[in-house]
Amino acid sequence: MSMTEQQHYTAELAANSAVPTLLCGHCRSTLSRARIFHNKGDSQQLTDCKTIALCSADDCGAVNCCDNAMAHIDNPEKLLGLAS
Repeated sequence: MSMTEQQHYTAELAANSAVPTLLCGHCRSTLSRARIFHNKGDSQQLTDCKTIALCSADDCGAVNCCDNAMAHIDNPEKLLGLAS
């Protein structure tokens, strides 16, 4: 992989969490709702994922595909609406 290519990870849904919480597939840090986005494919990330999250953990910065994790949430749009 070249320096300009970005590796994508798969976000995970935190188990036993009262509020739906997504975890980075690379470092397992909590993904901030403020950094979860709909991927429209235009100038966003070049991936087939409909929803992506950028990890804000120090030394991570991974791009996460959230589609699988969000499929297990009763109302995924509500999760995006909670973004700060």
